Amino acid sequence: MAANFCGLTLQSPFLYNFSRPTIRSSSFIRSSSSSSASSNGNLKESFSGEPEADVVVIGSGIGGLCCGALLARYDQDVIVLESHDHPGGAAHSFEIKGYKFDSGPSLFSGLQSRGPQANPLAQVLDALGESLPCKKYDSWMVYLPEGDFLSRIGPTDFFKDLEKYAGPSAVQEWEKLLGAILPLSSAAMALPPLSIRGDLGVLSTAAARYAPSLLKSFIKMGPKGALGATKLLRPFSEIVDSLELKDPFIRNWIDLLAFLLAGVKSDGILSAEMIYMFAEWYKPGCTLEYPIDGTGAVVEALVRGLEKFGGRLSLKSHVENIVIENGKAVGVKLRNGQFVRARKAVVSNASMWDTLKLLPPGALPDSYVKGVNTTPQCESFMHLHLGFDAEGIADDLEIHHIVVNDWDRGVDADQNVVLISVPSVLSPNLAPPGKHVLHAYCPGTEPFGLWEGLDRRSAEYKNLKSQRSEVMWRAVERALGPGFKREKCEVSLVGTPLTHQRFLRRNRGTYGPAIEAGKGTFPAHSTPIPQLLCCGDSTFPGIGVPAVAASGAIVANSLVPVSKHSQLLDAIGL
Repeated sequence: MAANFCGLTLQSPFLYNFSRPTIRSSSFIRSSSSSSASSNGNLKESFSGEPEADVVVIGSGIGGLCCGALLARYDQDVIVLESHDHPGGAAHSFEIKGYKFDSGPSLFSGLQSRGPQANPLAQVLDALGESLPCKKYDSWMVYLPEGDFLSRIGPTDFFKDLEKYAGPSAVQEWEKLLGAILPLSSAAMALPPLSIRGDLGVLSTAAARYAPSLLKSFIKMGPKGALGATKLLRPFSEIVDSLELKDPFIRNWIDLLAFLLAGVKSDGILSAEMIYMFAEWYKPGCTLEYPIDGTGAVVEALVRGLEKFGGRLSLKSHVENIVIENGKAVGVKLRNGQFVRARKAVVSNASMWDTLKLLPPGALPDSYVKGVNTTPQCESFMHLHLGFDAEGIADDLEIHHIVVNDWDRGVDADQNVVLISVPSVLSPNLAPPGKHVLHAYCPGTEPFGLWEGLDRRSAEYKNLKSQRSEVMWRAVERALGPGFKREKCEVSLVGTPLTHQRFLRRNRGTYGPAIEAGKGTFPAHSTPIPQLLCCGDSTFPGIGVPAVAASGAIVANSLVPVSKHSQLLDAIGL
């Protein structure tokens, strides 16, 4: 899985005004025939007539690439259209002065796992025959009101931290929590996301296929455990409350984990999601993983898979409108006026609000439009990207750091939680020799209202950037110690909610829908418009890298016959 410690990082090099080299040339763009779409978005050069495909995917985020690559694997003619000159959407990487920055996910687990319980992204890469070399580690630094300590994943090490910083009662409650929820993990992980599809074929590819293993899980849990499994689709706070967990540190820590995972606290996250995370992070021998070549390697692996099976990716191809004919989605119109026809379907990897903007007025029922417009949104981000000299920085620096300033304000309060990633600790190739690359951010807590209407060229905007980034600078100084000096930074970039809105095409710069478990569900992938589907963080199963990978896979599965879907599951051992 990739926790939202990373998934929350909806950051982009397009957030900053500087010239960038394109990370690949037109070799990114490959056709299933002898032609290939051009990297500058002039698709007509690649076709004898009107450009077309079986499926047109709007956006090359993780969800869009997973969808497009799997469709290519299913022998569908697919083209992925990306507005920018880098693929990957919010998860791409970028390079400045030899520093290779992550713009999105940075904390992963299960990328190299295989089988029914693997990370959905790992299942997609397995289906594509792509590997992703990673470095393994098992700890990160936390800076809490109670103190600073190195937190380790695994079944025993965390107890030592609890004993020291929270006391015996916290240890007892943590043991009680693990004892109650870990037996439920087999049920939570029994159904591989890659087996799901959006039609009745799911009865064959998921229900019938995995019923025996699910039944076995329930039998193993016993009557009490099976009853507890009914809470998997309820808020995790209900499990916490039922166990009568009272220790403030435990309650705060659980809220922090939930917020990092899904952008909501424990009263808003599905129990299944939290239990999956606990099973991954608190089992014997567990580790975290980081791609050796940075998170951009994840995007490149998906693009390789797309190309390997004849799929195409067209960069600098901004979709202006989704074209509707006779009530059906039949293609898209690009900003340059080109029309790209979709013979079977159009798939939008944009947010629900931004997809709405691509459709002509009246194309959707008023009730559907109202539902989208009234869906609550997560807030936006502040970001700090730094490249600096490693002299004076501790040799044993951790890759990840979490700073919580005040528990009483809540982990979802603005300017309260700062996350820091220094990937060059594990992958020195991401920075010039003797240097470090760093990304700090306030995760989905920056109010868009503070920035709305500001002119990005104004002194007011620049002053607000300076003020609102100060909390990140202080967190970095706390994490790196006295050897770090701001003036040592060779690269220093600040991103704001307005840059999210502008360059990531995100409505109000949002992280995604703030849909709380028990109060609502993430939308399905189909829409009221025939042949128009959606994937990404505005659809089931929700926000975060594993979730958007699963959503892309579900849409791809839904567009092919059950027989092909089943053959793919057989081929990868699911």
